[in-house]
Amino acid sequence: MPDMLLDGHAVASRLVSSRTARKLRIKVTPGRVEVVVPDGRERDDAIAFLEANREWVTEQLNRVRRLQTVRRPEKRLRGELLFQGKMVTLQVIRFDRWRASNRVSLEGDVISITCSPGTSTPLVRSLENWLRKQARDRIELHISSVGKRLKRQPGRVYVMGQRTKWGNCSTLGNLSFNWRLVMAPDYVLGYIVTHEMAHLAIPDHSAKFWLIVQCLCPETERARQWLVAHGAHLNRDLSAVLGSSSSGSNQGNTLIG
Repeated sequence: MPDMLLDGHAVASRLVSSRTARKLRIKVTPGRVEVVVPDGRERDDAIAFLEANREWVTEQLNRVRRLQTVRRPEKRLRGELLFQGKMVTLQVIRFDRWRASNRVSLEGDVISITCSPGTSTPLVRSLENWLRKQARDRIELHISSVGKRLKRQPGRVYVMGQRTKWGNCSTLGNLSFNWRLVMAPDYVLGYIVTHEMAHLAIPDHSAKFWLIVQCLCPETERARQWLVAHGAHLNRDLSAVLGSSSSGSNQGNTLIG
């Protein structure tokens, strides 16, 4: 068939015979229009059918053109980061049609940050906020478990970015923890929670205190050794991992209270 003139554009058109089709049907693909013709129908019937549906065909061609102009999400792999003791890859997905706030998600061994190309929220802030939430969820689970055995509960629980301690227990019975502990294996985070919970009963580091900690957390020594060997890795600058020029690293988190 000769090209059709639709909306000022020449569009290739053709007839496609079909033994299985029961009626005339139009298929619109990028730059082409096909009329599926059942056996027994004449060529003139197909042309007349196409002309009768010219307006619909034009709408579909415009729709196809619009979809073609939408760019696919751009995916870029960034650095690697420890998460619950395992090394995961950071992936930034920039999506033209993304209208929501930056979203951070974990799938397998990849943490993805989905955002629009022009997002005004720094990726490092979105990643840190997500890590803080993951840390709080795990900390609260451990507090609940240890609290039942110790028969003690803290006043308030803070998840912070302390520069000098992994955890602390105040004289008021409030606990604070460093959010970066979520990067360590769960047994390490569990040990820090147990350590601070034990201070609700015994404020010092006496032999009785360590006996309680060891009883509640049999992996105490293993966790302490892991922190000595790998604790510095938890202080990695998230901006550097994301390839950003902004700073925000915390240094020296080596102590617990």
